[in-house]
Amino acid sequence: MLIVLAILMAGLLAVWLLWGPPDIARDLNRDTLERVVARAGPAGPLVVVGLMTLAIVASPIPSAPIALAAGAAYGHTWGTLWVILGAESGALLAFLLARMLGREALERLLGARLERGLLGSQNVLTLIVFTSRLLPFISFDLVSYLAGLSKIRPWRFALATLAGIAPASFLLAHLGTQAARGELGAVDWALALGLGAATGAPLVWSALHSGHRGKDA
Repeated sequence: MLIVLAILMAGLLAVWLLWGPPDIARDLNRDTLERVVARAGPAGPLVVVGLMTLAIVASPIPSAPIALAAGAAYGHTWGTLWVILGAESGALLAFLLARMLGREALERLLGARLERGLLGSQNVLTLIVFTSRLLPFISFDLVSYLAGLSKIRPWRFALATLAGIAPASFLLAHLGTQAARGELGAVDWALALGLGAATGAPLVWSALHSGHRGKDA
């Protein structure tokens, strides 16, 4: 596990140094990424995986443009594969960092209280991780870090994340592929709108609900 963590950290450092720390968040858009991936040639998939991993660990970096660029460059199947591999790697890296650096301190602080109730159930924790991966409005990286602080087993976290990220990864890679081919149709726009609705609807509902509660008070 430590070897995998070291390899991931080395890859992230290489991407960071090659791209340039001051510009990476500002320059991450689909067109720029497509050019970067194209220039990378055979190493393009490694660039996609590295950037996706970095996007998960460093929250200000958006992951959607990377997924769209992967779909544009490698099509539905391979684009989805590289996106999933990068997102899974980033989630595991964030999980391991939290587990190695924060779990022991949290146990000392909270003791047995940390594992009481629902937070002590492996099945419940697994379901929480899986469900959160299906909801794009929930912070991907935050869930990974919090899961690392919980008692969920690494293999459960990995499987729940893998199952949860597959649909959105395919959707974004598909949209990137269709956009690159100039074949975005009504079905594609419906899928995009559906993803946007899934992201925004709960936020709108929460805002309206908070407003009503404020008036009642």
